[in-house]
Amino acid sequence: MIGPYYTNGEGIRPVQLHEPLDFAAVTDHAETIGEVYLCTTPGSEAYDSENCRSFRGDSPERERGFAAGIRRMMSLGGTGDRNAELCGPENRTCRDALKTAWDQNREITERFYDRTGACSFTTFHGYEYSNSVSLSKVHRNIIFRNASVPESPVSSLEQPDPVGLWEDIESLCQEASGNCDAVSIPHNPNASNGRMFTPMYREETIAEQQRQAALRARMEPVVEMMQVKGESECKAGMWNVLGEDEACGFEKIFGTGADAPGDCEDDYGSGALAGFGCQSRLDFARYAVIAGMVEEQRIGINPYRFGFIGGTDTHNATPGAAREDDYAGCCAEVDTSPEARLQGGQGFARKPMRARNPGGLMGVWAEENSRDALFDAIQRREVFATSGPRIRPRFFAGHDLGESACETDMAEQGYANGVAMGSVLGPAESGKSPVFTAAVQADPEGGLLQRLQVIKVWAEGEETFHQAVHDIAGSANNGARVDLSDCSVSGPGDTQLCASWRDPDFIPQQPAAYYLRVIENPSCRWTWHDCLAIPEASRPAACSDPDLPRTIQERAWTSPIWYSPGTSSANNET
Repeated sequence: MIGPYYTNGEGIRPVQLHEPLDFAAVTDHAETIGEVYLCTTPGSEAYDSENCRSFRGDSPERERGFAAGIRRMMSLGGTGDRNAELCGPENRTCRDALKTAWDQNREITERFYDRTGACSFTTFHGYEYSNSVSLSKVHRNIIFRNASVPESPVSSLEQPDPVGLWEDIESLCQEASGNCDAVSIPHNPNASNGRMFTPMYREETIAEQQRQAALRARMEPVVEMMQVKGESECKAGMWNVLGEDEACGFEKIFGTGADAPGDCEDDYGSGALAGFGCQSRLDFARYAVIAGMVEEQRIGINPYRFGFIGGTDTHNATPGAAREDDYAGCCAEVDTSPEARLQGGQGFARKPMRARNPGGLMGVWAEENSRDALFDAIQRREVFATSGPRIRPRFFAGHDLGESACETDMAEQGYANGVAMGSVLGPAESGKSPVFTAAVQADPEGGLLQRLQVIKVWAEGEETFHQAVHDIAGSANNGARVDLSDCSVSGPGDTQLCASWRDPDFIPQQPAAYYLRVIENPSCRWTWHDCLAIPEASRPAACSDPDLPRTIQERAWTSPIWYSPGTSSANNET
């Protein structure tokens, strides 16, 4: 049940996933866990305070006190600014509440982890590190391997520097009992004004740059490609990016029209959380992958060798609820009806609710659905992202792979004679392009597949980035259609696609990265489903807005495979 809520705190709206999740993590904002616990727990020492009454909306001063303080903390980030009146001397009241809430979260996480041989549902301990320095979103989800976790989360209020975050987590994990391990997942990088992946260490000594790059590579093996606040793969027209990709306009929270942000070029900016400032090519995972290869050539270590994952992040406590035809909104009481979602006031980055999407999903290729197996797969980057459907792609490369892998057991051949997504492939004596093999299965409850693409990226010097898109199966012009009167679909498409491919422009001495992108046939976007749910005469203006898409082409992305002419093939090269 989700909001709005009855007076006893129980949600009014029922929500049921069409298919169960295999795994999940609850990642509350570490900066406010203690304060929210105090203000929502009857009987706490702060529950009846003016700050907490304003937070709950029980006070005419709801935009003052803690309610305003929450907004200030989330916008400034890293200032150490807690509400002194609420938190008491040295913030002890809030810190104690944080530990209490964290312990409760840990207990619930353990309770629902299926430890039987069925492995039906796996829960992970986690939280969100929400550094919003200069109104840029530089947030990360921290996920722990198992029940061995630090006594309290590290937030941006205590540790505003991401390098310090990673150092603190490693130090605290070493002090924790058991096999403590964690990953830090960059979250919603498209709103970071370039801060997420700009190498901030370049004024340091080479030795220190190498240390920080290696630390980041170790702590951040994956990045979030898709979530409710937009897609972070790529964007057309970015500074010094050569090559066309017509599919880069997908689900952008910041548009490409007259209201599009300016380009940061070779710098970074501020203000994205309020809809201001420039946007950088380093707000996007594709170009960060290229930047990582540049850094590897420069200092010998790639800090941005990461796999791609998706997430929902709808703030409704409904992980995995990412279907377009069953979207319940993102934000509890703010968008409870089709009318509210379509008309909706300005929210994230001053954008209306209709600019958001239901979010994405994370896929993992692991031996079993257990914590250790899943976490190992995340660390070796054998993961993929989808925009919501349960599309299942596989991607391998090797110099000894046959070109008829689709006629055999592709996975068996891929593991035996090549490397999987997320891995590094070294050179071959022949100097020929490796063989890439790709296969994908459609979501049984989703749309048919339209095409299978390999995206290749590489750098020229330190500033010029290149991208090339290769269709290797299916067709963009297959004739699939959507009937907008009822959202029914027709036309050809595939439930499976498979192909082997060699790079026709392969250069043996040139480092490059390749990943798979899968695109579905068109279907109705959630906004048009909501429009159809409203009588035509009563539909809001958004339903006739030509700039609001009525259809969508759902997709999936695999982690890259890196071709490195100077290294041997390995899964965990840094």
